Amino acid sequence: MDSAQRAAEVEAIRREVADDFDEELELEMEDERLERLADELGQPARPPGLDRKVYFRELFRLQHELVRLQDWVQAHKLRVVVIFEGRDSAGKGGVIKRITQRLNPRVCRVAALPAPSERERTQWYFQRYVTHLPAGGEIVLFDRSWYNRAGVERVMGFCSAGDVEEFFRSVPEFERMLTRSGIIVLKYWFSITDEEQEFRFNMRIHDPLKQWKLSPMDVQSRRRWEDYTKAKEDMLARTHIPEAPWWVVEAVDKKRARLNCISHLLTQIPYGDVEHPPVHLPERERHDDYTRHPVPPEMFVPSVF
Repeated sequence: MDSAQRAAEVEAIRREVADDFDEELELEMEDERLERLADELGQPARPPGLDRKVYFRELFRLQHELVRLQDWVQAHKLRVVVIFEGRDSAGKGGVIKRITQRLNPRVCRVAALPAPSERERTQWYFQRYVTHLPAGGEIVLFDRSWYNRAGVERVMGFCSAGDVEEFFRSVPEFERMLTRSGIIVLKYWFSITDEEQEFRFNMRIHDPLKQWKLSPMDVQSRRRWEDYTKAKEDMLARTHIPEAPWWVVEAVDKKRARLNCISHLLTQIPYGDVEHPPVHLPERERHDDYTRHPVPPEMFVPSVF
């Protein structure tokens, strides 16, 4: 290979790697757009966040470790459940995106269940969650979980006081049963301040790309801040068990929250390197009797860019 070919190959690799990283850069550009919108709306100034270069360097390092963890989980047929809970707009979705970003969706998947159907309301409370639990070699991230009963259902009156008490009696035993069966259960609560939630809600109200995130239930949760606080405190006190403890993530600074949560998650599951057999691309078969047919011009997507 001459120097020109080598330079062309290096440039192609550089573009491919840059394109891969651009996905994360696009997400961060969205954060910057929201900051500009905050300035336009006269929102109060916020303390400076984590340095951008430090954030990206650490995020990519942690995502590399997540890939190693994924390989270990798959090779050793581990079963992992990670629960993400917190107030509306606390940043659960942001950290879930960064965890899954480089992982195989067949290994690491997200369970974000809608409100229960009429039929599901008549089932054993945990039944609809059980169907989403992992098989061997899988990681399931619950974007909200069975703890809905201890939070929104309780505060908004969607269940009775008796239902809540039965939940608190049952959930420690349910989680102990999961861990006895070999499932690793990790539970994270994303904590933000009253002022930070108000800021994020105002951003959603004025941002046309974010308005869909603000549901009538979210608006009610804002009014009932103290009720949710009491419910959260009760939940953490009564369901923090040795087999499946709660971990609180300080989430006012989104970037730090993502890095801290991923870093902690990696410490909770011992893992190592997995040997992979070398991969060799076979020679492409070519057949003299095959002629590639041209694609009709009208089938191409217009090259607007």
